[in-house]
Amino acid sequence: MSLPINIDNLLHGRVVEWERLEFKRSWNPDDVMHTACAFANDINNWGGGYIIIGVEEKNGVPILPPHGLSIESIDRIQKEIVEICYFIQPVCNIIPEPIEVDKQMVLVLWIPGGDARPYKAPMSAGREARKLGKRYYVRRGSVTCIANEREEQQLMQLCNKIPFDDRLCHQASINDLSPLLVKDFLRRIGSRVTMADVESMPFEQLCWNMQIVGGTSEYVRPKNVGLLFFSDNPEKFIPCAHIEIVRFGKDVSTVFEEKMLSGPIHEQLRDALSYLKSQIIVEKVMKVSGQAEAVRVFNYPYGAIEEIVANAVYHKSWDQRTPIEINIYPDRIQVYNVEGPMPPIKNEDLKKERIVTREYRNRRVGDFLKELDLTEGRNTGLPKIYSSMRTNGSPMPIFETDSENRYFMATLPIHSAFLTDLDHNGRVTEPINEPINEPINEPINELVKAVYVAISKKPGINVPLIIKIVGKSRATVKRAIAELKAAHIVEYRGSLKTGGYYCIDSKTPGICE
Repeated sequence: MSLPINIDNLLHGRVVEWERLEFKRSWNPDDVMHTACAFANDINNWGGGYIIIGVEEKNGVPILPPHGLSIESIDRIQKEIVEICYFIQPVCNIIPEPIEVDKQMVLVLWIPGGDARPYKAPMSAGREARKLGKRYYVRRGSVTCIANEREEQQLMQLCNKIPFDDRLCHQASINDLSPLLVKDFLRRIGSRVTMADVESMPFEQLCWNMQIVGGTSEYVRPKNVGLLFFSDNPEKFIPCAHIEIVRFGKDVSTVFEEKMLSGPIHEQLRDALSYLKSQIIVEKVMKVSGQAEAVRVFNYPYGAIEEIVANAVYHKSWDQRTPIEINIYPDRIQVYNVEGPMPPIKNEDLKKERIVTREYRNRRVGDFLKELDLTEGRNTGLPKIYSSMRTNGSPMPIFETDSENRYFMATLPIHSAFLTDLDHNGRVTEPINEPINEPINEPINELVKAVYVAISKKPGINVPLIIKIVGKSRATVKRAIAELKAAHIVEYRGSLKTGGYYCIDSKTPGICE
């Protein structure tokens, strides 16, 4: 059975980061065992990795040696791999596939991030060496190493800590996964899995091969990543697994349009980008005195929007009951997500144009999005956003979180050439007189006032109760709270589960009169 990945892209590092690839010219059981152990430990939540036997690497470029692997050697290696799986404790999952590349045979080993971390392996596969004890192995960049004391402590902290997207959903069954969605995914990524393969084998076996189910043969349950991508209705099992798009007028209480995108998350992402590209992005052509060529600018560059929305889907905490929110104001677009960036990144780090992080929240979600060419996961998101805004002549983007990294807010200011009001249909009318992002001042609109009064009368109030009091939709209430927070009138205190909103200053003018 072919691996559910585009092998050509894999060999050239176009989908999987180089740190997750290991090339071996020939079979070395000790090296393979140690690297497999490191990929299973998955200390940075990358999603495991791949070992490719029969290919060597020179200066970061995979090269086929003069002679590939023989069929006989591949059969022998696959038998030894079964033994290696049991040398690693707990037992490691290694999925092999022989493939032909340029008329030569190579063997690809897929080692998913394990769900029984930490894993240990002996120093050697030899019988005597196995009696000497085992070591923890991890990846440092592109190298497999014995874990040091700090890394061992980190592995212990990961014990039984499986990322949400790789956990089983005990409320769902394999019947909640759609064969049509699985087939469409394999077709889109150009997988070597043929439709004949798909049709000839049980759907359950295909799901096992894609690692979107888990459990035992007697108790098979979908993983959350399988439901997010291959269920017609992920929200049945993962609440708030959707994207909300709200388009506002100049008065924040006026909503021109409110859309809720549902279904598989990669389809939601495509639909959101399609809507923003066709309904929001506008081009303006301006003649410049003394210059033959006209200047063409967009209110928002598509490249920046694409990166921000795709990264919101990639990095969202899918176990949090809060959707991805895309809020479109006359002078800016804001994308709100929970939780915030992974530690140790702090709010001050978000002012830099490039941030390097080695730990991912959603190792499996990221893999599938990269397969679909919807994101990269190479720490290139912020540089691309800044570059797109700069090339378009737009103001620089703004990224923020709170002191506890509980949310992430990305703001794209509109290009100065589009500082105009919008009519009820969203068409350009006349210039805006007040500055961008001005705080809430007198007179404040009635909705924001009602939300403020609710918070002032009941300190620590949460969003559901505010919704009940003011009688507006959740998205509308959240927008009002965002305006009050931006003006430093209210703030959130406490944990995500038990905290609530409080007034910073009960004597704020323009509200309490």
